[in-house]
Amino acid sequence: MPRLFTGLALPAELAEELALMRGGLTGARWIDVEDYHLTLRFIGDIDPETADAVDEVMAGIHRKPFTVTLEGLGYFGGDKPRAIVAKAQPGSALVELQAEQERLFRRIGLPPEPRRFVPHVTLARMRNASQTAVAHYLGTRGFLTRRFEAASFNLYSARDSVGGGPYVVEASYPLE
Repeated sequence: MPRLFTGLALPAELAEELALMRGGLTGARWIDVEDYHLTLRFIGDIDPETADAVDEVMAGIHRKPFTVTLEGLGYFGGDKPRAIVAKAQPGSALVELQAEQERLFRRIGLPPEPRRFVPHVTLARMRNASQTAVAHYLGTRGFLTRRFEAASFNLYSARDSVGGGPYVVEASYPLE
């Protein structure tokens, strides 16, 4: 069963710039630069027939390219930090693309995504990192706003039971 999700790839130059944020945080497992992406919708482990249905509905999405803005670093996990992220503005085109995918996936029988869509790029996953260490890390990293043009979105697969990659682009769908 493939483990699938949809997302936006980052331009190589932006990914390399984000890679400069790596290091200096005990307990962080840094994501490989080639695996940076902005997740739109986690699909999960599905059978090949459902994967074909996902591909079919994704190919039917027709939207124009749009600009995505990354606006700083943050973390997820509250009292127990679990991820360092580059936060993305929830611009209308980005949110609408994600919402359309959610609607289409529900129509083909996938369960609804239980988590609220918070656009971001995961830079590291963490275990046993303290809030203090994360606050210090974030306080010492300068990250100015960066923008990129989303000209396509992708269907990705991930190796079973391995978070953080490697990821494979199974299909790419142009925004035109």
